[in-house]
Amino acid sequence: MATIKEIAELAGVSRGTVDRVLNHRGFVSPDTERKVLEIASLLHYQPNKAGMALAAQKKKYHIGVLLFGEENPFFDEVIDGLNFRQSELSIYGCTTTVRRIPFDLSTQLDAMEELRAEGIHGLILSPYNAAEIREKIDAFWEGGIPCVTVNTDIPNSRRIAYVGSDYYKCGQIAAGLLCLMTHGQTTAAIITGSHNILCHEERISGFSDYIAERRAPVCVTDIIENGDDDYKSYGAVSALLAARPDLNALYFTAAGVYGGCRAILDAGLKQMPVVITFDAVPTTKKMLAKGVITATICQHPKEQGVRSLSLLVDYLLTGELPAQTLVHMNLDIKIRESL
Repeated sequence: MATIKEIAELAGVSRGTVDRVLNHRGFVSPDTERKVLEIASLLHYQPNKAGMALAAQKKKYHIGVLLFGEENPFFDEVIDGLNFRQSELSIYGCTTTVRRIPFDLSTQLDAMEELRAEGIHGLILSPYNAAEIREKIDAFWEGGIPCVTVNTDIPNSRRIAYVGSDYYKCGQIAAGLLCLMTHGQTTAAIITGSHNILCHEERISGFSDYIAERRAPVCVTDIIENGDDDYKSYGAVSALLAARPDLNALYFTAAGVYGGCRAILDAGLKQMPVVITFDAVPTTKKMLAKGVITATICQHPKEQGVRSLSLLVDYLLTGELPAQTLVHMNLDIKIRESL
């Protein structure tokens, strides 16, 4: 079995440098890091598991978690997954600090800095889609704090992995469902969370591209934001239904579904529109059972929490980057009859 000393000799660096690369402690130049990792891979380097556990207990890994939506029940399930995996990692002395924040760039940047000041060893986050966040993730990596993105991604950053859905595919599935569930010309509106969240935008892109490529008889009249907030969603959907009595389909790309569905019920419509949503939080199940929601696409939030923490802690323990940088969840479709 290869040793750190052997890797250091072949790479022409000190054992301390190899240790920093393999355990991501402190800054090492990208060229040196790449050389050390390549040699470690060629030699099939395997860290000592018992030693890792002892080292981790002394290190007491502290993981920061930043999730959107202070009242979004989807992220409650992500946290359930994180907590479940953390209990399994108790041998390593792993702890987490979870913060729920609104869709706001400066709030996320401030929260990242606050967690860094608390001495976190790694960060799991749902990133706001902005260059400033990408740069911050890169700075964290260079400072020895690896990041895993969960539920929504920020490509071209130095995050070590993304765990979540293929959101473009989600949008295509939603469009396919809508076409199966409607007949003739369909007038639809899209209710999204935020145009600054990549997964929401990709759900719209996948949906729109599917309609365009297949020349489906679907006309999207409006795209409105609700900030993942049920109260805002109720007001926005109420106004939308009043202004466009011809609407016969609604596509929710994010949260705020319950408020939007309440608006549909309160509108007193002669015929219910086809409604496509995501996830199966309790309030969505309730509206699915009532027949307000036609179908919902599920993306396994608890598994997202489990997998994101597993990938991050595995990297901290072994220094080995994940074999897959994109970890996509399976997608399930639920209708009322499948509850």
